[in-house]
Amino acid sequence: MCTAATYKTSDFYFGRTLDYDFSYGDEVTVTPRNFLLSFREAKNIESHYAMIGMAHIAQDYPLYYDAVNEKGLAMAGLNFVGNAYYCERKDGKDNIAQFEFIPWILSQCADVEQARGLIENINLRDTAFNDKLPVAQLHWIISDRHKTITVESVKEGLKVYDNPVGILANNPPFDMQMAALNNYMGLSAKSPENKFSEKLGLKAYSRGMGAIGLPGDLSSQSRFVRTAFVKMNSVSGSGEAESVSQFFHILNSVDQQRGCCDVGDEQYEITIYTSCCNTDKGIYYYTSYDNHQITAVDMHKENLDSDSLFRYELIKEEQIKRQN
Repeated sequence: MCTAATYKTSDFYFGRTLDYDFSYGDEVTVTPRNFLLSFREAKNIESHYAMIGMAHIAQDYPLYYDAVNEKGLAMAGLNFVGNAYYCERKDGKDNIAQFEFIPWILSQCADVEQARGLIENINLRDTAFNDKLPVAQLHWIISDRHKTITVESVKEGLKVYDNPVGILANNPPFDMQMAALNNYMGLSAKSPENKFSEKLGLKAYSRGMGAIGLPGDLSSQSRFVRTAFVKMNSVSGSGEAESVSQFFHILNSVDQQRGCCDVGDEQYEITIYTSCCNTDKGIYYYTSYDNHQITAVDMHKENLDSDSLFRYELIKEEQIKRQN
């Protein structure tokens, strides 16, 4: 279970939580402009936009969970189990495996409108990377500083939704996630007024009572509502440190703690990592479950004209700054 978010101050920020009970091995990965991107059924791309994000590297191929390219276009895939549906090969279409979708878009598109145009001819295929990495059931959020869309491949076909809230969780389908916000339109960051009855002298006895009813459970629908409320009411300065800090606070509102989501066999879903990328500057920030110190990787400090991946293992051990 995961949650993705966007946030804009002076710069534009994009990131996500990755919540699961185990990790395939995650690395912050920079794919430079001349790294050969190969596709199972489409023509290889030899020269393209550089990108940075979190990936599992298999056979020297970056399987991105989320990434941002040098033009500021961002994309993430989130679990969509039970609803995702991929197709057989179709002539006249760009037949792209689901694990190729992020590099296919980010290598070629500078903004959401270009991505939307490329998606019009795409056919997402049910192709596994190998026998150890099965086909992931996903849907995707794609953002630039001006617009966000959600892409879902379902039995009815490929659906592209405008995403005005800039948030995505897992299930249900995105239109149902958005519809659920109607149930919470009475919530507010301000103290509530007594509308229960003018005959009763009701008054707030605590700060924060305007948000009573905001869901606090770990289900994907509830995480969508909670993140949307926090994001849409967030206030921060426009500096880099303030913006990054606020972004992590937004996603920390749906952090998953070990023990609270039991998936059986003494395994628990946790927030393996949380990411935040300044899409304008190409700086990828992250924290991990056992390391709350924010770590940064700047794609522009690498040779973006290279033909080899740049890889950074996650720092997973807690780093505590001692004052005495």
